[in-house]
Amino acid sequence: MGRSVAARGVTGRGALSVGAVAVLALVAGCKAVAVDTDGGRPGEEGAAGRTAAGGTADGIGKPPASAAPGAAPAPRTLMREGERGGQVRELQARLRQIAWFFEYPSGTYGASTVSAVEGFQAKRGLPRTGTTDTVTWQRLLAMTREPTRDELYAGGGMPPAAPDKRCLTGRVLCLAKSSRTLTWMVDGKAVSTMDVRFGSQYTPTREGTFRVYWKSRHHVSTLYDTPMPYAMFFSGGQAVHYSADFAARGYAGGSHGCVNVRDERKIAHLFAQVRKGDRVVIYK
Repeated sequence: MGRSVAARGVTGRGALSVGAVAVLALVAGCKAVAVDTDGGRPGEEGAAGRTAAGGTADGIGKPPASAAPGAAPAPRTLMREGERGGQVRELQARLRQIAWFFEYPSGTYGASTVSAVEGFQAKRGLPRTGTTDTVTWQRLLAMTREPTRDELYAGGGMPPAAPDKRCLTGRVLCLAKSSRTLTWMVDGKAVSTMDVRFGSQYTPTREGTFRVYWKSRHHVSTLYDTPMPYAMFFSGGQAVHYSADFAARGYAGGSHGCVNVRDERKIAHLFAQVRKGDRVVIYK
């Protein structure tokens, strides 16, 4: 019987079709494993589902009256267009790792995410739905690694880190390098928070406790001939200031040691509140 089925599978083609391989495996009593176009393998859930859907009791091609005992359940939808949250952000970051998603993760399942998921599914022979089901998610997990915090918030918007204990009294510019945030705190309460960019590897922003010793609304760097609006100097030539480069390029660049802010409206408001002598705390 195996030879006659094989003959039907190669008729007119000269090579076994995918369907014929699945039938041969079923007849022989072994499990068929489809090979991904990238060299990967689908999970057992996907393979079992295809075998149950395509095979019959006699292997001829008619669908069975009922699913075979032990057949995998249908894929369950995990995320779809319009949803928001941390898992959506992780989905986007993982798709970005393998060049299927080119925007910064936002946590919103929009049209660009649907398009990226559809492309990922089509490339791997999965139903092109644009929704993320259990099979799609497991395949993506197998091909990627857990995203870092910087990958999850590549475009900014990271939740601020817990304030250092030095930030809990008085008037403090509380700057956390781990979350890339500046939180303006007064008597232990957060008044406002904004994204910031610190110095590069070779020109790092100093860590420690400082005080604002000079404010310059229309400052221009004499060293780099670069505008530094709303500058609040706290250590030598290092200051918190607005950066048009940060606003344009995001975290693709870095400062020469200053703390860059990209939201001009927020830093203008902050500049008006901060006084000379207010503390600046910079910590990891």
